[in-house]
Amino acid sequence: MGFEGMKKLKPLLHLLLPLCVHWIAEEMTVSVLVDVTTGALCPGKTTCSEAIYINGVQQTVVGIFKMIVLPILGQLADEYGRKPLLILTVSTTIIPFGLLTINKSREMVYAYYILRTISYIISQGSIFCISVAYAADVVDVSSRAAVFSWITGLFSASHVLGNVLARFLPVGYIFQVSIGLLIFVPVYMTLFLEETVAPKTEVNQSSTLKSNTLKIVQERFNSMRYAANLVTTSPTLKCISLVSFFYELGMSGISGVLLYYLKSAFGFNKNQFSEILMMVGVGSIVSQIVVLPLINPLFGEKVILCMALLSSIAYAMLYGLAWAPWVPYLSASFGVIYILVKPSTYAVISKAALSADQGKAQGFVAGIQSVASLLSPIVMSPLTSWFLSRDAPFNCKGFSILCASLCMVVSLCYASTLKVEAPQERTFDENGENIEAPLLT
Repeated sequence: MGFEGMKKLKPLLHLLLPLCVHWIAEEMTVSVLVDVTTGALCPGKTTCSEAIYINGVQQTVVGIFKMIVLPILGQLADEYGRKPLLILTVSTTIIPFGLLTINKSREMVYAYYILRTISYIISQGSIFCISVAYAADVVDVSSRAAVFSWITGLFSASHVLGNVLARFLPVGYIFQVSIGLLIFVPVYMTLFLEETVAPKTEVNQSSTLKSNTLKIVQERFNSMRYAANLVTTSPTLKCISLVSFFYELGMSGISGVLLYYLKSAFGFNKNQFSEILMMVGVGSIVSQIVVLPLINPLFGEKVILCMALLSSIAYAMLYGLAWAPWVPYLSASFGVIYILVKPSTYAVISKAALSADQGKAQGFVAGIQSVASLLSPIVMSPLTSWFLSRDAPFNCKGFSILCASLCMVVSLCYASTLKVEAPQERTFDENGENIEAPLLT
């Protein structure tokens, strides 16, 4: 984007700085969590079926509730402002990680999983959706794809820094440092982040609690219906929803079991995990911050999306067929390209939705993705455990990952039919009023 691109990012400074700190704090715990949970639940073992199943159950529960929560958070961000929703979502990680700073016993790990599940329901996906909607408020349409690529590029840069810290910090200090950074984020946002949406504050004091409750339910239903109509009546949003669903179905399944698979198949520990994640992160920074803004005007979102999906298929197949410890490193290198799926998707959704509907469109598509993340562990967790065990029908420890790659193939097929079109005007109900309604009236 160059100097002009940096100037466009200036209004987002107080958004991107705390988000980067938040992502660093979360990422620095990822590689060590596998060792912590395996050590607590299956002491002395390298393969832990219990941890794999708990992760699958967690992913399923999160997917069930995210189907409802994500679209609602997107709607609330449109109606009552981005700032309060961002502060809420980034705050939810503090308590779960705080438990692991106190104790890493079996009981505390179970408590962590319960609270982390609640945290994921509120924050996973919603932070990005609301941040993208915030960016769309202050950036013109022609520059959004580049700005979104910078946001996802900073996300990758944060992951690299988080993995560097995880690689060199002693295990005993990782969660303590993470907690300090996580507390900093909501405090900073409260003090410095500016609101971009005028919140709706009209409240009817004379209504009874029962009538207000019923009205809230009815209004949320209308709002959900509006968001559904917004997506289903737009060929672009409908197609990108299918692309996102099948991509997330495969990729979330892989992400949920990958580190446990590598630990079991090749004996990887937090150092190897950090190296792989850092390698992907460094390349992703370049591809998102430098390459995508340069090639997007030349090829457009559709071509970039298809290239990224093709790369994700190669990524999954190499992991699934990995025959030596160096193969996962080769597979991880494809992350430099497949990471472009996210910014391309955000840009397509943003182009196909009106400014006032950014939160609703991003939130609804994220809700569709959460359905995929709900379904994938139902198959991936037992399939992975089966093929990592001695009872596997044949010797292919990565068979579940190969199955997940088929979902990315379907996603690529839908992406090849995508047509990026400008949004239509809002639809109105039979009374001439927009069916959107505020949460409280």
